[in-house]
Amino acid sequence: MSYFPDARHVNTGDMTIINSGSYHNVRSRNAVEKLREHIAAGAMHDSAERCDAPKCHPETRVAVQDELVGWIENGDTEEEPKKIFWITGPAGGGKTAIMGSTAETCQKKGLLACCFFFSSFTGSTNRRFKRCLVATLAYQLVQDDRLRDVGERILSCVERNPAIFERQLEVRLDQLLLQPLRGIRRDAQSPKVILIDGLDECQAEQHSDITQTRQEAARANEADQKEILHALLKAINDPSFPFRIIVASRPEHIIQSFFNNIALHTTRRIFLDDKYNPDADMHLFLEAKFAEIRREYQLSAVWPSSNVKQTLVENASGQFIYVATAMRFIEESSAPPQELLDQIVTLRRQDVSVNPFARLDVLYTHILNSSPQPLLAASWLSLIFLSAFLEELNRERNLSAHFTQLFLESSPGGASYVFRGLNSLVSIPPTDDHISPYLLFHKSFMDFLGDPSRCGSLYLDDRGELYFTRYFQIWKNKGPAKPLAAVEQGVFIHHFLEMLVDRNLSWFMEQNFEMYDVAWWIATLTAFNVSSPGFIQGAIGMKDVALFADSGTWDIMRLVSRGLEQIALGTIVSSKSSHDQFLRHHNTRFPLPNAIREHFRPGSQTAARIAPVAAFGRMLKG
Repeated sequence: MSYFPDARHVNTGDMTIINSGSYHNVRSRNAVEKLREHIAAGAMHDSAERCDAPKCHPETRVAVQDELVGWIENGDTEEEPKKIFWITGPAGGGKTAIMGSTAETCQKKGLLACCFFFSSFTGSTNRRFKRCLVATLAYQLVQDDRLRDVGERILSCVERNPAIFERQLEVRLDQLLLQPLRGIRRDAQSPKVILIDGLDECQAEQHSDITQTRQEAARANEADQKEILHALLKAINDPSFPFRIIVASRPEHIIQSFFNNIALHTTRRIFLDDKYNPDADMHLFLEAKFAEIRREYQLSAVWPSSNVKQTLVENASGQFIYVATAMRFIEESSAPPQELLDQIVTLRRQDVSVNPFARLDVLYTHILNSSPQPLLAASWLSLIFLSAFLEELNRERNLSAHFTQLFLESSPGGASYVFRGLNSLVSIPPTDDHISPYLLFHKSFMDFLGDPSRCGSLYLDDRGELYFTRYFQIWKNKGPAKPLAAVEQGVFIHHFLEMLVDRNLSWFMEQNFEMYDVAWWIATLTAFNVSSPGFIQGAIGMKDVALFADSGTWDIMRLVSRGLEQIALGTIVSSKSSHDQFLRHHNTRFPLPNAIREHFRPGSQTAARIAPVAAFGRMLKG
């Protein structure tokens, strides 16, 4: 392309020509990529991560969906228009399914602006926290061709202020949503609603503070949920904000208090109770599921009887999760369908007036008892999904089920054996899948495991003891129970060393320290070139633990941990004089094991293998 057609004897010198359209597109792409780095893609209603998320079965929950969509389309014509709709109800009532189906309906009708589906127990980690909420909503607006002017303003904001993602939630909301929407002309084709599901599952980021008590964590979660609610209230009170907002959550105290007081006059609500006839919807759901089983097993057209289906509906007590879990159990194929159905129907009935989840608890207990080792299965699931140990690590690093199995098993194949029969409660990846994590089908199962009054003898009181027992067994056995190939062993050790060591392990360490082959571990770390920040963190963490103890064993531990720190930071002694000085400085009251002395002897084989880690440490310090 020529910028000077038919021109002669023109000398442009050092002039730079910029195609404004291309330059603009490059800038836009860069801003989009920057925005993309801060979203939770899995929180969008049509994300690949939510492909198996619950949705309403056809012809079920019609009344609720009709009320929501009707409000979105015609809410402005009401005598006292409301800008927020709160859908609430107990666990297992079908809130997420309703929100998922409503999102699909709104998208087809052109009503959906954006959405965010929080999840504290499944999916990617960033769906648990508030930090990705505003960016994810803004990103969806950028992708909407009907809102190009809004999208350009959002991207301009990101371009001008890349640090916007580090600002407070209300500031992000103002600059990435409210300001870009001001002055925008709307028409009949403009989207009308924002959906936010599972607000009660929003968690505060603990930044690896595993010393935080459950009460402190709960208060931090409530503070973040309240901050989100106040930000949403600010949005709907802005005259330029064009959208309605639907929020779905359990009726937790902080959320209920907000909608019943602060946002009372701006909120419409639905409580999922008998008014919306859940029993009729469950009958439709059961009939569809039983029809699939009849076709697969060539059963009679009248199987099962109407009395059996009515019993299941009555046992559900309005909780969709009961019939959904029951049907997954029957579809599991661990026995003929009639046999599995009989097991559920004949379960002992419980009084729901005392515990509204009593019958769901009986079902959960029955399924856990179908494991060959029910108590161990419940203990492992509690450790994976409820403890401040594995659950914290899984939240930060999305640990694979494969790694979790290697950590928990005391003999190869133990996890497959223990979790046999539990596919209706937890999604278990196939044995050749080394990436996917364990996922629960519903948060109500976590509530069940975490409440001793509900799960009874299956409750795990001391999750820390089980965690540390396995942690130090791996130290003692030089790795997991299952033999691993070299590459796989390196991956396991890398993740294993990132598992936090905290001060609660003192009695384990004091009793078992002399069983550990520290020389083997250091040699193995250097052989696999494990010089990651996780290794350094582990070494320093061990040192910090040792500082709190005074026994002779702990003096040894103090020396070894400081030695590990020296290795990690690249300051390992290299001469005999510095070696002797090092030992004098860390002198103990008890003789040192020869293996420990060998680690620090100049010219030793171990010291030579440590060189790459030491070099890495020097680089970090430099």
